[in-house]
Amino acid sequence: MTAPFWEKSYPEGVQWALSLQPRPIWSLLDEAVAKFAPKPFLEFMGKTLTYAAVSDLVDRAAKGFQQLGVGPGVHVGLFLPNTPHYVICFFGILKAGGRVVNYSPLDAERELRYKIEDSQTDIICTLDLNALYPNIAKMLGSTRLKKIVVGGLPDVLPFPKNFLFPLVKGKEIAAVPKDDRHVRFKDLVANDGRYTPHPVKDPTDEVAILQYTGGTTGQPKGAMLTHTNVVATVQMYLTWANARPDLLKEGEERVLIVLPMFHIYGLSAVLLRFIAIGAELVLHPRFELKAVVEDLHKKKITVFPGVPTMYAAINNLQNLKDYDLSSLKFCGSGGAPLPVEVQDKFEQTTGCKMIEGWGMTETAPAGTQTLMDGDRRKGSCGLPLPGLIMEIVDVEDPLKVLGVNERGEICIRGPNVMKGYWNKPEATEEAFAGGRFHTGDVGYMDEDGFIFIVDRKKDMILSGGFNVYPRNIEEAIYEHPSVEECTVVGVPDEYRGQSAKAFIKLKPGAAAISFDDLKSFLKDKLGKHEMPAAMEIREALPKTLIGKLSKKELVEEEKKKYEARQTAKT
Repeated sequence: MTAPFWEKSYPEGVQWALSLQPRPIWSLLDEAVAKFAPKPFLEFMGKTLTYAAVSDLVDRAAKGFQQLGVGPGVHVGLFLPNTPHYVICFFGILKAGGRVVNYSPLDAERELRYKIEDSQTDIICTLDLNALYPNIAKMLGSTRLKKIVVGGLPDVLPFPKNFLFPLVKGKEIAAVPKDDRHVRFKDLVANDGRYTPHPVKDPTDEVAILQYTGGTTGQPKGAMLTHTNVVATVQMYLTWANARPDLLKEGEERVLIVLPMFHIYGLSAVLLRFIAIGAELVLHPRFELKAVVEDLHKKKITVFPGVPTMYAAINNLQNLKDYDLSSLKFCGSGGAPLPVEVQDKFEQTTGCKMIEGWGMTETAPAGTQTLMDGDRRKGSCGLPLPGLIMEIVDVEDPLKVLGVNERGEICIRGPNVMKGYWNKPEATEEAFAGGRFHTGDVGYMDEDGFIFIVDRKKDMILSGGFNVYPRNIEEAIYEHPSVEECTVVGVPDEYRGQSAKAFIKLKPGAAAISFDDLKSFLKDKLGKHEMPAAMEIREALPKTLIGKLSKKELVEEEKKKYEARQTAKT
């Protein structure tokens, strides 16, 4: 295929054509182990596992999963934060022949139930923490879930017996029953590691991961990511990085992983990408500003991938000058648009360059990336990565391809694009109209191939790197007995980029509700990332001529309020 016109804008030495080698995802680990066996791989809370040690535990986990009946057609969920358990279970499930279903520890109870049933998850892996285990234990007997694999920190690292995991307030260890529905992680890996290899006959067709996303609508859908989708993504990023062979050294980099590995950004673009070059991965279960900056300083981190809110927080740290961040070679930003002022301030303050990328769960998540050097166009999320075709189509006519600098819906084709949505053929057909994946983002491509995103086709809110869907929040609010009407919009948020604000009309004679009352009511219905950041009670809500609730007036009001506040500051 002829290279697209944007190849002319690529860094020197990078070609658009991608020499892809379809193979199982776990081959990335096996190849790294063959080259870097004695080198440090996972560092967590000051303890380290080598590539060889992790490989041994992965093989033991694979055999343990097979002994539980995991194989082709069996779906195993991961309800885990960033700990070594995630990496071991992820590869162990795939090597056993099973399929990974990623769950977020932020998921509310109703979302967990929906995903378990929709994905046909039979086994879920989690930790013995009160913040995690009880949420999954509720699913036993009330969903199709049959077994829970429960891990503890001493299972994989030499922590003291009563070590408390610093994930959340209230660090208690949960009481886990001893019965046939529970398997301790230490028992899962108590074997010789001689599992039965699973032959992946067609990596391009075999689905390895169900990664849930709202896509361009509110109801969660499982994006079916094949082995090739994920391997292609890793290869695209590595091809781009090879433009600067002096930048990343095999077996020498130290990467701080704060991004959740259950999210496609943290999984493919970070974990798997840096396994491929034998990096040491320093795991943090969540973003805590002081802990992150201290590790960047003390552990001489060379690469830090994050989301814009993290960089905004670092920028605003009063004593940032007291930390030496000179070991950083570059930082990456994704998950949400990176404000120019945040990037400029971070680079000026730290001396570290930032690159930005755009992608989606459905693209595993490769899409675009900005240049490290040279042409860095403000407001652009970069150029399409090697091997990808990106096109702009008419919003009203999805089969009509537009020209340069014309605004429309961004579409993408490539070996990284998902196979489709799990058990949702109609949604899949709609998403792939015309043979292209329709992203739901509206933007344009300039004459040099740089992509600019200007709007969203749907009213999805991007809050701190998480996709938040107003419809989900609205449906939960409508369950409140005092609510007659409600609508939720994204409002400007200096820290998160956007946050959700709920506008509510109460029923006649209904008791008044405070914002705290609303949050308490929504606690078991929404994830933490979905919780509204503000609420406003109104006598009436804007409507269209046909009586449909209208958001555009509210969005415009909030935009003007934000602009007025910004003007007042200056």
